Amino acid sequence: MDTTRKQREEQLKQEILSVGNIPQHVAIIMDGNGRWAKQRGLPRVEGHKEGINSVREVVRVAGEIGIKYLTLYTFSTENWHRPKGEVTALMHLLLDTIRAEVDELDKNNVKLMTIGRLDDLPFLPRQGMLQAIRRLRKNTGLTLNLALSYSSRREITDAVRAIVAKAYKGRLRPEEVDEELISAHLYTAEIPDPDLLIRTSGELRVSNFLLWQLAYTEIYVTQIFWPEFRSVEFLEAVRCFQKRERRFGRVSEQLKAEQASG
Repeated sequence: MDTTRKQREEQLKQEILSVGNIPQHVAIIMDGNGRWAKQRGLPRVEGHKEGINSVREVVRVAGEIGIKYLTLYTFSTENWHRPKGEVTALMHLLLDTIRAEVDELDKNNVKLMTIGRLDDLPFLPRQGMLQAIRRLRKNTGLTLNLALSYSSRREITDAVRAIVAKAYKGRLRPEEVDEELISAHLYTAEIPDPDLLIRTSGELRVSNFLLWQLAYTEIYVTQIFWPEFRSVEFLEAVRCFQKRERRFGRVSEQLKAEQASG
């Protein structure tokens, strides 16, 4: 990182920490790896490789400013339909990255978890991920949550099936089904809903990602491709979040009255 960007990072970190309204959970749709590579006449996999450097910087700075959960849309169920060579390369890259980064993650007190159907992954990447999760399970800093073979519609379908199964066995009455119960059966049951969703590359869609959990999430879209999205760009997104008023369906006057009485 050059001196100018390092100075900008430090400036943004100080601004964010002084404001104090830091998102507890940030989710990111890491888009644009292929287009970044294409612009440079490189194979698509080179974009994915460069994107690892972005992940490394964002994980570091997220932990430094006190974010508790960082969810990265790493591999969707739809991604299995990409060319076989690209999918194979991505699985190798996933395994290599986990092996290369686990020491640094442990050093930085990062906990690792996944959402999605990990069993869909080939044996070696799956085992590598499970080993890393076990090694980092006692860490108490940032929780890095990787969405792997993930589909939000499938997640909701799985939740409905589990709830229906309980009802079928007589363990649940229809009137007991509410939002809290549904949330408790999602892959993300152990973590809060995202406060901030970041999408790189300028696309204006959520791509089957956390459809239930994003109900009141603030959304930040940047034209920057993921391989160029580093610590400064992440901090700028967080600073933008801090300037927004989250009303959750209410009006500003109600929020001000609640703050005054609280």
